[in-house]
Amino acid sequence: MTMTVHVDIVSAESEIFSGLAEMVFAPAELGEVGIAPRHAPLITNLQPGEVRVKISDKETQEYYVSGGILEVQPHLVTVLADTAIRAKDIDEAAALEAKARAEEALTDKSGKIDYAKAQAELAQAVMQLRTLDKLRKRGS
Repeated sequence: MTMTVHVDIVSAESEIFSGLAEMVFAPAELGEVGIAPRHAPLITNLQPGEVRVKISDKETQEYYVSGGILEVQPHLVTVLADTAIRAKDIDEAAALEAKARAEEALTDKSGKIDYAKAQAELAQAVMQLRTLDKLRKRGS
């Protein structure tokens, strides 16, 4: 029997995933981490990007998170995301539009925009598009 770990992915809006998995991959602050059952305890910040939950050799589910916290216990992985979306539910047109708006705002030299906010919006849009691209390349 394959070892599993319980995984919860939650956002401010709702619970996105709750179930058993063989492995979890997440965009931690210092790079991607892979979490297997009985992993040592860990708490780290998450960067915007893709969280992959390997349920079995034949099934992997992908999610986009905009950031948050990853908490790992030997038998429980919790992703507390600012925003979490199933990768297949990402609205590509909206992400492209957000990217274009953020890029346009960053070129505005009038000083009437919040550059930090525009940079954060750009980073989120780019990571959503990258998550979609990875999903397509895997053929999911």
